[in-house]
Amino acid sequence: MEFAGGLREELVRIRRDLHRHPELLYDVARTSGIVAGLLESWGIEVRRGVGKHFGMGVVGTLHGTGGSGPTLLLRADMDALPIQEENDAEYRSIHEGVMHACGHDAHTAMLLGAARTLAAHRHRIRGTIRFVFQPAEEGALRSPLDGRLLSGGRDMIEDGVLDGVDQCFALHVMPELPVGTLGVHPREAMAASSHFTVRFQGASGHHSAPHQAVDALQMAARFVTEVNGLMANRINPAEAAVLAFGTLHAGSAVNVIAADSELRGTFRAFRKETVAAITEGLRRLAATIAEAAGGSYAIELREGIAVVNDEAAVRRIMAAARQVLDEEHVSYLDPPSLAGEDFGWYLDRVPGAFAFIGCGNKEAGIVHAIHQPRFDLDEDVLVHGVRIFVKLAVSTPSHEEE
Repeated sequence: MEFAGGLREELVRIRRDLHRHPELLYDVARTSGIVAGLLESWGIEVRRGVGKHFGMGVVGTLHGTGGSGPTLLLRADMDALPIQEENDAEYRSIHEGVMHACGHDAHTAMLLGAARTLAAHRHRIRGTIRFVFQPAEEGALRSPLDGRLLSGGRDMIEDGVLDGVDQCFALHVMPELPVGTLGVHPREAMAASSHFTVRFQGASGHHSAPHQAVDALQMAARFVTEVNGLMANRINPAEAAVLAFGTLHAGSAVNVIAADSELRGTFRAFRKETVAAITEGLRRLAATIAEAAGGSYAIELREGIAVVNDEAAVRRIMAAARQVLDEEHVSYLDPPSLAGEDFGWYLDRVPGAFAFIGCGNKEAGIVHAIHQPRFDLDEDVLVHGVRIFVKLAVSTPSHEEE
């Protein structure tokens, strides 16, 4: 643990360098190159170009010499957000309109710090540690192979990063929690965040002869209105579920009936059955509206999945955090968040836990939430995150309280 504490200056340097040079979605060539180079320099087996569809992830594998044991996966995300940074720090983003506003620069630095620490102490590891650095947590792109909209987690999972893994863990910074604390949800942590795009196709015409046209704007307006009924009447009111629109585009001139329209939005829920019900409801509603108007429709969906923690894994990460942060600084969080995270795809296949590590500091003015242009973090969180990852790696599920 003292080794990890001695890395603070290097961790800050890495985090600030990544913060200055943010990269979006799968366009993370610089970040992934830095990650792979550092892992290799520490004697860790590295696989570059991971991802069946986009090939931009990095996986490091460290075999412990302390005896046989399970395979533990630790994940960090590398991508930034299309946000214009408003901070005046010397390490502010050099790229206009792109910013690490969700702390992925810190996540990457923490996992690198853990990798370096564990590589220097591999005699304390029983089993194997797999360090996964993934792109595109913040969104998805259409696969060049099969056209599906895929986030980075799904891309890497389809390339086998979960093969042989017994447990998996990830940390996410949270400015609402003060630095030096950790919170974890006992079961559901975050919702399945699904994105949708609906397009209506009609026929253009003059406003003086609406009977000769098919109004795509009217179809879009009816869809927005009737979705409220779908959510109110087709979804169990005892469940947490929300749908909201983000954009609507239609038409080209003030006196011309719109030939096409496009709506985009998201819906969030916790149960797979609820996600499926909303998905099917959107398809049926769009089809009904288009048929009634004499037009056509197309719908695209990026399905999300809830982040659901495993009970034993929650106990394990809390035990590790208590050794680092003390008992009173580790707690359960409630209620779960309706925000989404693609670590849910990992947890759907392998037991594990997703925990939030505090990075806020009111005295220093570090109070802005993630995804905001003035987001920042107390860099003490970097060492705390390294130490928690290390504690996870040198324990086993049957030795949680060591």
